[in-house]
Amino acid sequence: MADEPWAHSRYDLQQARSPDAPETATFDDPRGDFGWIHSYETGSTLDGPGIRVVVFMSGCLLRCLYCHNPDTWHLKDGTRVSFERAKTALAAYAAPLRAMDGGLTISGGEPLVQTHFTKRLFAAAKAMGLHTALDTSGFLGTRADDEYLRQVDLVLLDIKSWDPETYRRVVGQDIKPTLQFAERLAAIGKPVWVRFVLVPGLTDAPANVEGIARFVAPMRNVEWVEVLPFHQMGAFKWKAMGLNYQLSDTPMPSPDLVARVLGQFREAGCRAR
Repeated sequence: MADEPWAHSRYDLQQARSPDAPETATFDDPRGDFGWIHSYETGSTLDGPGIRVVVFMSGCLLRCLYCHNPDTWHLKDGTRVSFERAKTALAAYAAPLRAMDGGLTISGGEPLVQTHFTKRLFAAAKAMGLHTALDTSGFLGTRADDEYLRQVDLVLLDIKSWDPETYRRVVGQDIKPTLQFAERLAAIGKPVWVRFVLVPGLTDAPANVEGIARFVAPMRNVEWVEVLPFHQMGAFKWKAMGLNYQLSDTPMPSPDLVARVLGQFREAGCRAR
């Protein structure tokens, strides 16, 4: 993938690479012959088990206040890539990924904006003997039918808040689709790592954390809860794109706050890190 036009880091600003791309909110391509990719990374150890290739898709319907990649919100800011080209590029990494007990993670943006393309790429990865992971907010979980989920070994599910008002303030959408998707994954026993972004003054209220912990704890399919401390690494993108970044004065969570939140998850019966 190193020579491919989408060979960028997730931290690189991407804008208007495909100005004629469809509108994200209404996009639907039942064939999935082409996708819009923001960037990719190799050698990741944070996005699933083993060593992984992570493909970051363009397109997202959420508007998280702390989003560190607002340049993944629109398809037009990604690079248009054919499925066959993406499959061939992934195949070049298949042997070392298998040797390192790794695989493919598809993130975003939101991979379920481009359901058919990502489903085909997951299926191709499975045919190569690779572990597959879907990194999603779950907001578009109804788009992932049973056949889609059969191509996915692990779901990295972002539960951004428990309190509905806080959730809407954080992402601009309703929490219910995410919780329904989590319940569906639990019902079919699909392995899940829950991810929670800890933002001081926004998502850190004890009752908010407690709600997520009590919701997740009974789910035997949830292997880990990962507490991700807020950071400012994407602030420059908001400024470069002329967006109003409301968290410019928000600090990273203190070690004591992280410890408190981890303790809440663990006390509820979750494996948390």
